[in-house]
Amino acid sequence: MKITVVGTGFVGVVTAAVYASFGHEVVGVDIATEKVASLRNSVVPFFEPGLTELLREQQEHGNLTFTTEYQAAITNSDVIVIAVGTPSKENGDVDLQYVFASCRSMAPYLKENAVVVVKSTVPPGTLKQVEATLAESTKTPFHTASVPEFLKEGTAVADTLHPDRIVLGATSDFVFEVLEELHAPLKAPVIKVSPESAQMAKYSANAYLATRITFINQIADLCETTGADVEEVITAIGPDKRIGSHYWYPGFGYGGSCFPKDVKELASYSRKVGFSDNLFNKINELNDARPALLLQKYERAVGGWKGKRVAVLGLSFKPHTNDMREAPSLRVIPELLAAGATVVGFDPEAVSSAREILGTPEGLTYSDKLSTAVTGADILLALIEWPEILTFAYDGVETKPAQSWFIDARNQFDPETVRGWGYAYLGVGRA
Repeated sequence: MKITVVGTGFVGVVTAAVYASFGHEVVGVDIATEKVASLRNSVVPFFEPGLTELLREQQEHGNLTFTTEYQAAITNSDVIVIAVGTPSKENGDVDLQYVFASCRSMAPYLKENAVVVVKSTVPPGTLKQVEATLAESTKTPFHTASVPEFLKEGTAVADTLHPDRIVLGATSDFVFEVLEELHAPLKAPVIKVSPESAQMAKYSANAYLATRITFINQIADLCETTGADVEEVITAIGPDKRIGSHYWYPGFGYGGSCFPKDVKELASYSRKVGFSDNLFNKINELNDARPALLLQKYERAVGGWKGKRVAVLGLSFKPHTNDMREAPSLRVIPELLAAGATVVGFDPEAVSSAREILGTPEGLTYSDKLSTAVTGADILLALIEWPEILTFAYDGVETKPAQSWFIDARNQFDPETVRGWGYAYLGVGRA
């Protein structure tokens, strides 16, 4: 097939590279000239394991190209995938301007019976608006579908190549046949639903995962008042098949490019259709309040931040990415500085991103070496579970104050082991 992917952000580049690996002729189109030039040289503007290699391989094979020209990209294309950004507005509504702009740009060049697929995260009902926008600029018959992505940053290539399921939202047998053929190499279960159900499925998946994180954070707070240990609680409830042991992450709350955005948008959508008092409002509220709540607890435990050197370990919102959107470090570091601490930030990939976002205010430095970051620190704040952070030999840190603390913000370390290293241990939901 000839496939065009509109938008060369995280989802667009991964999608284009993977479809190309199936042997299709794929074109990625974007109006950002510098980004397209970079991708033509197989330089990805963000860190994602395995993507640069896949991108280079498919371009060398001639299966994948990039352009800024819609006419060249869309003409003769069998399937056009819209993978542009859908950011949130200040009121929580989704901003669909880039989706509709891409529709207006592609419409004049659509070939007969091309399938326009919306992969961007959009609320139910958007596909009808997409169809109307396309029809304003073309008389050529076309088809539409919604095929949401369920990628995780840090494992996006593997997630795309080995998905749990493929969700196809369409109303036409022809479209289902085309999309089933396109995704056949993945050998994954195909779930065929209406476009509205496909769109709601994406929001539902992320909102549910965000709910689990918010729920276990609430349980963690209760554990600290009762002498219970949240990790023991997770072990006790996990064998129940209705619950499971997976995806419990007590800590500073969820972040990233999807969960905060999608929960806010689902809350806004709920309000717009008449459900003003909805669960998603509260989840969003609790998650927003989470960093300050934990920092206050730790501040009391260490006797105040003022005058202390804090090594913040992990600046991205999760391991294996340099994405800092809604990262806990963006809330933690400014509050530590405001309270009088000096901070050194470490991350294997996100130091440059952090420097661009946070700058270099007085009291804040960065290090791309973990050994340098922890040396002389009064407090180690293990914020994100990068492998480098989990496996570092903390017992070999020679220069540390007599009284020093180790804050395990994701409960990834054994408390007794940490105490054996000479630190006072502070976790989440542990008395």
